Amino acid sequence: MHKNFDSLVGRLCSLVFLMALLCVRPAYGQEAIVRAVLFYSPSCGHCHLVITELLLPMMEKYGDQLQIIGIDISTEDGGAIFSATLQAHGIQQGGVPFLLVGDHILVGSLDIPDKFPGLVEEYLAQGGVAWPSIPGLAEALAEMEPEPAEMPEPATTPLETLTPQDEPQPSPTPGAASVISADGPTGKPLSIAEKVALDPLGNGLSILILVMMVIVVTYLAFTFRRTIPGTLSDWREWGVPVLCLAGLGVAGYLAYVETAQVTAVCGPVGDCNTVQQSEYARLFGVLPIGIIGLFGYIAILIAWLVARLTSGRLNAQAWLAIFGMALIGTLFSIYLTFIEPFVIGATCAWCLSSAILITLLLWFSSLPAKRALTLLSASNAQRQRGKLSRNCSG
Repeated sequence: MHKNFDSLVGRLCSLVFLMALLCVRPAYGQEAIVRAVLFYSPSCGHCHLVITELLLPMMEKYGDQLQIIGIDISTEDGGAIFSATLQAHGIQQGGVPFLLVGDHILVGSLDIPDKFPGLVEEYLAQGGVAWPSIPGLAEALAEMEPEPAEMPEPATTPLETLTPQDEPQPSPTPGAASVISADGPTGKPLSIAEKVALDPLGNGLSILILVMMVIVVTYLAFTFRRTIPGTLSDWREWGVPVLCLAGLGVAGYLAYVETAQVTAVCGPVGDCNTVQQSEYARLFGVLPIGIIGLFGYIAILIAWLVARLTSGRLNAQAWLAIFGMALIGTLFSIYLTFIEPFVIGATCAWCLSSAILITLLLWFSSLPAKRALTLLSASNAQRQRGKLSRNCSG
């Protein structure tokens, strides 16, 4: 009886040990893998920055545990997959670099480096993550073939290896998908000239508008005390509410993008999403710049209504308030416009539009403000003379 019991216990222990081995084996035998998809364009400097300074070093670090497929949106197939992906996620228009990992969407050369490393660690701890759900990705992966060692450059297959030594060039292949390789050294911090060169057209336009804004402010600073005629054209005064309404539209959209954390519709110039995801999109890291612009345009519009409905000193004070708010807004826009090409390396077309509008508001309100200052000065002088006359007669 005792021997039978020992035999039974031994068999049970062996069975438990075998089951434990079966349960533990998958955890050790199956390596956790994080899979991600990057949409990029060969002409996008920020895409090259993300690939060379972040993704390639990370793939060198994690090896086979991190797999990233790059999809070139400049190709017909890649553009179609990108459009279908945006539609599937309810995004009207998106910019690149655009990276999907798990259920996360990261956009821009600031958002991706900020969040992707942490997500990789998180998914590896969870046992890895499958390819994101992207329309047409399975077909694109099925078309990919290993690159023959004898062929230094693919000519007939959609497989393309990106290395940090080479600038991304338009793909000579008909396919859209490519494997991102971890070969080569990591990148280094970009100089100011290199940041501007990331988007020559957008950053060049930003610098041009910056120079024009500085010229306008400098001119008004030297000519503000000049005397002007007593009457002004109505178009200057009516131009203020028109510009405010346009500014409200721009600032309102930026406020929506910044608070709802959605992808901005950028248009053909600049990279709005990189700018909107930067630390400079919020004042003191808390208040979205779009919200500030929204309240600024509303305040100017209220001051204009006061100026239209009143006369005398209150009218003059309202115009001076309009000019003062426009001046503060213009100086702040000069700062932000400087930050875009020289610090961020990207330009936001919406931000440039707001900068132009607030500068025009400053210009339109300058002559009414000069007239208001002249009237207030004359009124103050008259009051001083009246007070002096009463003191003398007393």
